[in-house]
Amino acid sequence: MAYFLIVLAVILRLVPHMPNFAPIAALALFGGAYLNKKWAIIIPLAAMFISDLYIGTYSWKIMASVYISFALVGLIGMYIRNHKNIFTVAGGALSGSLLFFVITNFAVWAFGSMYTHNLSGLFSCYTAAIPFFRATLAGDVFYTTAFFGSYELVALLARKREEAKLETSV
Repeated sequence: MAYFLIVLAVILRLVPHMPNFAPIAALALFGGAYLNKKWAIIIPLAAMFISDLYIGTYSWKIMASVYISFALVGLIGMYIRNHKNIFTVAGGALSGSLLFFVITNFAVWAFGSMYTHNLSGLFSCYTAAIPFFRATLAGDVFYTTAFFGSYELVALLARKREEAKLETSV
């Protein structure tokens, strides 16, 4: 399953899509909630690394902030693991989007040359990033719904099938 998720995320990241509308944060959240802890972090980071080989790289400091953000979203997923319901999953998707927005745009401001290194520059950086946040949030909600919903639907169908087998064997 881990390799399938990595390949799926790489493909979804490489096919043409709206900027920042990507599956990686949702995959990290899902991995944290359902997979063992090692894979919860490895899967999204491996998908990022492999797809970055094709997409290209940029400032290593800013890239590090992206990877760290996704690892932290995986930790949010680990919290959800023991508190799984629609509210924690939705809250995890929103928290992950906000975390990514705050960390990566702070890194753009701190390590980049596009903005002055004062409060005004930081405010300008966050303001300029708002349109990208909309797409990030939309992608995170969409893919979180797809990953969690698909998994839960398959699990429900499997339980019903097992129940039907038990009923017919009695």
